[in-house]
Amino acid sequence: MDRAVQRRFVGLTAAVAALGMAATLSGCGSDSAGGGDVTLRLVAADYGTGEANSSQKYWDGVAEKFEQQNPGIDVEVSVYSWKDVDRKVAEMVKAGEAPDIAQIGAYADYAEAGKLYTADEMIAIRTGSNFLPSLTDAGKVDGDIYGLPFVASTRLLFYNKGLFAKAGLGAPQTWDDIESDAAALEQRGVTYPFALPLGQEESQAETLMWMLSGGGGYTDEVGNYAIDSPANIATFQWLKNHLVGKGLTGPVAPGKLDRAQAFDAFTKGDVGMLNGHPTLMQEAEKSGVQVGMVPLPGVDGPTKGSMGVADWMMGFKQNGHRAEIGKFLDFAYTDENVLAFADEYDLLPVTSTASTKMEADKKHKALHEFLTALPNSTLPPFGKTSWAQVSEAIKGKIGAAVEPGGSPENVLVQLATKARQAENAT
Repeated sequence: MDRAVQRRFVGLTAAVAALGMAATLSGCGSDSAGGGDVTLRLVAADYGTGEANSSQKYWDGVAEKFEQQNPGIDVEVSVYSWKDVDRKVAEMVKAGEAPDIAQIGAYADYAEAGKLYTADEMIAIRTGSNFLPSLTDAGKVDGDIYGLPFVASTRLLFYNKGLFAKAGLGAPQTWDDIESDAAALEQRGVTYPFALPLGQEESQAETLMWMLSGGGGYTDEVGNYAIDSPANIATFQWLKNHLVGKGLTGPVAPGKLDRAQAFDAFTKGDVGMLNGHPTLMQEAEKSGVQVGMVPLPGVDGPTKGSMGVADWMMGFKQNGHRAEIGKFLDFAYTDENVLAFADEYDLLPVTSTASTKMEADKKHKALHEFLTALPNSTLPPFGKTSWAQVSEAIKGKIGAAVEPGGSPENVLVQLATKARQAENAT
């Protein structure tokens, strides 16, 4: 079978991920220089909503072009859903079968364990200096860059303009607006007046959005975990009492609702409001849903700043393919590839040159508000070596905070205790 077809059957071995770490090697020779043909294994996350726009197609295309320009280096790609990809990579590493490159949600625990190359060991200076500074800083552990930003986004509150117009509603600015608008939509039979995805897919992001809108966050001003702060407890108490408890979040319990389900319902016109990112805007408009977007409403008005998200590319040392990893990442981080991925999913590029091109392109006008918000956004604590464990704990538990009969305070205290234990163990 040809290589493009063969790649689709590589199974769990995988490791050359997303928009690549942009690297031509800045240092001495490759660990495997002169060693003959090399196969790089790449594991990447799927940003698509189905087979038609699966990230597998993007990476197969990048790999094929790279192989044509670099005889002797093959690339095997495995793409998994966001629900599974972090766990898959963790299982590979634990089994002693680490991929060469992984594009996943956290890197710091692998860096702390000495399993990753630093950016300086892999990528060209021109590649490393082209990343947006705020994202580069978030990729550091003890002053060295291990996590290369892959793609970024910020978050806004999305609402269905058609449903709002029929109900005579204006765009929400505060939590009280969210509650009253959701009540009006519920009266009109909207399935999900406010979709609240606190299921395991990406509830750590939904959680942070709400924490920020309530004046809290995952950490305090000096960077210590503060998951059980009074502000965070008050936020989840409000969600439980004013949205979930009043039947305004739809037929699926928030703890059982994944982001993909919520986004799919929005594109079908079944959701009045939810917290969304740029990819959803594109998919909803394709389906004929008119999308309104406003900054995340807060207690007294729009939240200042936004939540930012970056996903990470990293190179594992295990197979000794430092030079080859660097070549692939330098290729993957060219403007052509970065913008192609951003175009496909309406996400934000992580390099200065690609961002400048996107901002100057009128066809990306809808993304300009997200681009403007990115430099001042608050990211999850990616640099903490405990973050991968804490993120998984949040995904598995946060939905219980808003269950009928549940206690937001108890759940947040439990999560905070786990976070501090994980932090102290690193």
